[in-house]
Amino acid sequence: MTLPKLEPFVKPDMVFSVSDAAALLKGVVETAFPVIKIRGELSQITRATSGHIYMTIKDTAAAISVIIWRGTPVNFNLADGLEVIVTGKFTTYPARSNYQIVVSEIEMAGAGAILKMLEERKRKLSAEGLFDVARKRTLPRFPGVIGIVTSPTGAAFQDIQNRLRERFPVRVMLYPAQVQGDAAAKEVAAGIEYFNKQKNVDVIIVARGGGSLEDLLPFSEEIVVRAVAASEIPIVSGVGHEPDWMLVDFAADVRAPTPTGAAEIVVPTKISIIAEIENLSHRLTNGFISRLQSFRHIIAGLAVKSPKQMIMERAQRLDDIGARMNIILQNKMNTARQSIAHAAQMLSSLSYKNVLGRGFAIVRHDGKIVSKSAEFKAPAEIEFADGAVNIPPC
Repeated sequence: MTLPKLEPFVKPDMVFSVSDAAALLKGVVETAFPVIKIRGELSQITRATSGHIYMTIKDTAAAISVIIWRGTPVNFNLADGLEVIVTGKFTTYPARSNYQIVVSEIEMAGAGAILKMLEERKRKLSAEGLFDVARKRTLPRFPGVIGIVTSPTGAAFQDIQNRLRERFPVRVMLYPAQVQGDAAAKEVAAGIEYFNKQKNVDVIIVARGGGSLEDLLPFSEEIVVRAVAASEIPIVSGVGHEPDWMLVDFAADVRAPTPTGAAEIVVPTKISIIAEIENLSHRLTNGFISRLQSFRHIIAGLAVKSPKQMIMERAQRLDDIGARMNIILQNKMNTARQSIAHAAQMLSSLSYKNVLGRGFAIVRHDGKIVSKSAEFKAPAEIEFADGAVNIPPC
């Protein structure tokens, strides 16, 4: 970097008092450096009882004093050796004849610093038992209501909804939360606490799409990890993509590789349920046949050794058992049919055809749904409950 050359403005014959010279220097420094960003390594961190933080930022050739006034936001733990970027202004402290930076913003520099911070935080929370396997809760087999904590406008929420509709009809409740920025961690934690307080869902999905390591940091904040660990409702984390690991993943009961993967974990597919019912039916039938054959062998053995009356009684008992087994089998099959019919009714109730029957219509252009008036173009097709109307090109 080429530094600008400054012209002197103090004449050689000027004489200043110490205070005047210090004030002049202070004015020059603050005017020349109203805002400056400096990258370096932290050292000599001191937290005063007043709440102010004093430290040094340095590299291999120089060091500068740094002040963070009480109330200035700092979103991570400051530690010696941590590489950061500070934003602030240069000023002087006449009483000590030194210069310093008053910080307005501080951030970690580089992925290495973030990973170091996350590893330290992980060790701390793990030592508290927040990641213990014994604390993990079992997910419900057939959740009736699923709570989702994520951004209502993000792709993650849409992906989860689409996959749930494909697999199994289920009611969804959204707690809208920012998933990036300073307020994200508090809002995500608030969503988890809300569902636990209301007890209105069977399982919670905490989700957001992919992003940089910095973008995903809210899901490694202590407030989020502790909220997940304290939840009485089972939680599935679906943050980022497969390679991404946030601390919330270690506290959650189940970690999904993506938001879509979280949806696949919390509900089964309709096909798998039908297959499971058929498998149970086969097992029940085979068990009945096996027991029937066993009783027949017993009766055959008794026929040689016992009088006719004993054989008749055994045969009657076998008939009774067969009748009861047939009733049990029929009941199981009826229950299975009712479950499948109920699922079909729920799926039908979610069809957009029912919405059309209430007076709504769907507008399509080139086979795609038009949701905004500004996107309407002819030719177009308007679908009503009883048919469609084609609008030719203008």
